[in-house]
Amino acid sequence: MNDDAGCPCLSGETYGACCGRFHAGRAAGGPYPPTAEALMRSRYSAFAVGDVAYLEATWHPRTRPPGLALDGVTWRRLDILAAVAGGPFDTDGVVEFVAHYRSPAGGGRLHEVSRFVRGGGRWFYVDGEQRA
Repeated sequence: MNDDAGCPCLSGETYGACCGRFHAGRAAGGPYPPTAEALMRSRYSAFAVGDVAYLEATWHPRTRPPGLALDGVTWRRLDILAAVAGGPFDTDGVVEFVAHYRSPAGGGRLHEVSRFVRGGGRWFYVDGEQRA
């Protein structure tokens, strides 16, 4: 994705100034998202741009699946509904979101409450509970 394009997470910033810098930092040792919400946004953007390596690197090793394959879904919009804790000095956090997508079967949405933990100065996605 072009660094000057709008970020897929819809923060209002360019991809390069928002999630793209975290995606690029994965291989360079940083920067890393400072909050659980920022990690959530960057993970959504990684799904949108097909960055499997970033998704795997930000998934907690305890719960990360052995392999991750993206399934041809086009991610359209991210709505953050709530964030609890997950700040720069917290050790855990929760982010509730709705992600809208289009697939070969039509449009849909994923409503999830995601859990994050902080370790070694970085945030990691642990797991999520889907909501109707």
